[in-house]
Amino acid sequence: MKQITSAQNPYIKSLVLLQEKAKARKQSGTFLIEGMREIELALKGKYEIETILFLPELISNNHPSDSELAKQIAKLANNPIEISKEVYQKLAYRDTTEGIIAVAKTKSLQLDDLILPENPLLLVMEAIEKPGNIGAMLRTCDAAKIDAVIIANPKTDLYNPNIVRSSVGCLFTNQIATGNTEEVISFLNKKNITIFGATLQNSQFYHLQNYTTASALVVGTEATGLSQAWRDNKVKNIIIPMQGEIDSMNVSVASAILIFEAKRQRGF
Repeated sequence: MKQITSAQNPYIKSLVLLQEKAKARKQSGTFLIEGMREIELALKGKYEIETILFLPELISNNHPSDSELAKQIAKLANNPIEISKEVYQKLAYRDTTEGIIAVAKTKSLQLDDLILPENPLLLVMEAIEKPGNIGAMLRTCDAAKIDAVIIANPKTDLYNPNIVRSSVGCLFTNQIATGNTEEVISFLNKKNITIFGATLQNSQFYHLQNYTTASALVVGTEATGLSQAWRDNKVKNIIIPMQGEIDSMNVSVASAILIFEAKRQRGF
């Protein structure tokens, strides 16, 4: 089995770039996944693992019950690599370490690749920048088991390590597609999916709407809300009533409220 002990190894340097640069991820078509649970979820989500890097002492010391599982996962890669503590510390992104990192291939994120049921429930995020918010929303979408997530006008690389980490692997459990706002609106209209836009202007209370037919819940940034393109189309504007001094809440919290109201109406 191949071993790498130096953090100055050219291959290790290329992996560091994958952690730090969206351009490197895009050019190589690969990204890093850190942690046992996340790798398992990626495999279930049919992500292709290019290689596994692992530090045996951390796997056996911190997760003795997972040591055999780690070996099984390593076998799924054509060329698992045993690394030193120095190398692992160079690559590890999280504060808590588990001793295993996968190099995985990115997936196509085309709208036409989405496989939707007859009455789908989708979440559309427009121009959300903070990886933590995206990760939190992906966790909610997984918890609610909605049919797909669409990111319109993406401002952050989906395979940003902060999204991988904050989604705790739910990046891999959701169907996800991206596109510009016009493409997304066209896709939803083509599929006869009713669009519900979370916005302050000319809105009705969210809980008075019917989400039991094909529905897309659309949320935008907390600073500017949804772009004009949504208002220029057949969008039903919805609002979560506020009783305090502010007129909006964190976008991940708002999306969770909308999603679970829709799921409640659908009988969960």
